[in-house]
Amino acid sequence: MDDIEAQHEHVAGDAGVAPGLEDGLLGRLSRPDIRLAGQVNDAMHEKFQGQLAALSGAGPFVIAMTTLGGDPEVARAMAADLRLLRAAEDARFIFLGKSAVYSAGVTFMAGFPRAERWLERDTRLMIHERKLEKNVHFSGPLEGCLSMALALVHEIENGIRIEREGFEALISESPVTLEDVIRKAPQNWYLDAAEALELRLVAGIV
Repeated sequence: MDDIEAQHEHVAGDAGVAPGLEDGLLGRLSRPDIRLAGQVNDAMHEKFQGQLAALSGAGPFVIAMTTLGGDPEVARAMAADLRLLRAAEDARFIFLGKSAVYSAGVTFMAGFPRAERWLERDTRLMIHERKLEKNVHFSGPLEGCLSMALALVHEIENGIRIEREGFEALISESPVTLEDVIRKAPQNWYLDAAEALELRLVAGIV
């Protein structure tokens, strides 16, 4: 991490608080087109799709989010909605994190290019591992029990692959390595807006 610390200090010195703040962007950030707050779940996804449907044109559209987390698969589905609109309609979407963007919120943010990720200056990010809660009861022939055990192993392995894909998207333009994230995530990795900017996880803070 010594090399990373040296690099992100240089970034902060060069970039300042809000690098790349194009004309008119501050005004757009102050009046988001879509506002998402609360648990990332099916209800948020439904609200999100309704607000998306009400938009017209190609943007840029600002999506503000405040969340303590939720379902990472819902977050991935919401990011996929935007990816399809970018591809089909050349639409532009800008992420604005406000107050807290934890867990599944970071998963959603990772679906935006770094140049389109912005944080309000008091925002905190939290990155952690996916969690599994499941009680498994084995009963019956051993072959059947083995199949159940292998199915659970495959579920866990698939979850880890998806998790790492999300981590890689988050850090794709950052000096942070996947190994750094894997090491920090189990203890819940908290970052303030300035740290996220220094590590090139976001384009700027406002």
